[in-house]
Amino acid sequence: MEAERCYGTSSPRARRDGFRIGLQAVFRAMGVWRRLLVFGGVSLRGCGGVRVPLGGSRLVICRRQFSGAESETLKQRRSQIMSRGLPKQKPIEGVKQVIVVASGKGGVGKSTTAVNLALALAANDSSKAVGLLDVDVYGPSIPKMMNLKGNPELSQSNLMRPLLNYGIACMSMGFLVEETAPLVWRGLMVMSAIEKLLRQVDWGQLDYLVVDMPPGTGDVQLSVSQNIPISGAVIVSTPQDIALMDAHKGAEMFRKVHVPVLGLVQNMSVFQCPKCKHKTHIFGADGARRLARTLDLDILGDIPLHLNIREASDTGQPIVFSQPESDEAKAYLRIATEVVRRLPPPPESFPKCLGNLPGL
Repeated sequence: MEAERCYGTSSPRARRDGFRIGLQAVFRAMGVWRRLLVFGGVSLRGCGGVRVPLGGSRLVICRRQFSGAESETLKQRRSQIMSRGLPKQKPIEGVKQVIVVASGKGGVGKSTTAVNLALALAANDSSKAVGLLDVDVYGPSIPKMMNLKGNPELSQSNLMRPLLNYGIACMSMGFLVEETAPLVWRGLMVMSAIEKLLRQVDWGQLDYLVVDMPPGTGDVQLSVSQNIPISGAVIVSTPQDIALMDAHKGAEMFRKVHVPVLGLVQNMSVFQCPKCKHKTHIFGADGARRLARTLDLDILGDIPLHLNIREASDTGQPIVFSQPESDEAKAYLRIATEVVRRLPPPPESFPKCLGNLPGL
């Protein structure tokens, strides 16, 4: 009541006294709080009888000592609050395992690796169904590399059906827009497109879905990583230091969002002259291997800088399909074997027939 009477008066001194009385009441209720108060012109007595001078700035900092149990409870509470804004991961219907192929920097052969990895997965085990999803919205490459054109058909449930070539089911933003049309979209429109590519495609039943990610560590990477469960990520880089810097960031990003990194692919590792057979490390030697040691990761394989790989990709006949016996194709086949070896076991689906058993 005394504080209320002081606040109600017009005297500056009375208002200040009232404010001091109110603060002292708060401090008494705070108990074991440590206080550092800086206000204006008066002193207040903190816990333990220590007088705290109140200066000219207006800053209040309060600290409290917590027991171990209280600290752990606060950490759990903070994690719950932070997780509220994150999307819930939901598997893509019909897809057992998702493998993302990513790079920190563009131009290192990520899409070429993704295409040939998908074909190599199917070639190594013909019993496996493989799909290829291109989420590089601004620069889709899968339609040209897989020699596919046209618009996806719609199923009875109004889902897009992937286009099929070389035994691989493919979906890309490139099927939905003109080949030369630029996508001048802001972030929200890109996220909407990604959501449609993830949720509005009828993949049927797939053992592996290879996702060709855009370069960098931006919204698309975060959205894909947080919306669907990913079995593993493959990082592609050249041995060049500039590319390795961004590859390092890409690997760290996946670790932060709890996506297992299966390993690194060292692309364009060496160039061999077709005439004299002399080998030249145009982009440097073993840079990705050094990065793999730094990150405690494995090298999944090396891909040489070879004319046949580039020509096969540009003509829409990937080298694993068109030249399966070549050394370059065998390099991709070995990488696919290493990828599968590092994948976690696929989640087992609940058999429908068990629903008829008693008690289920």
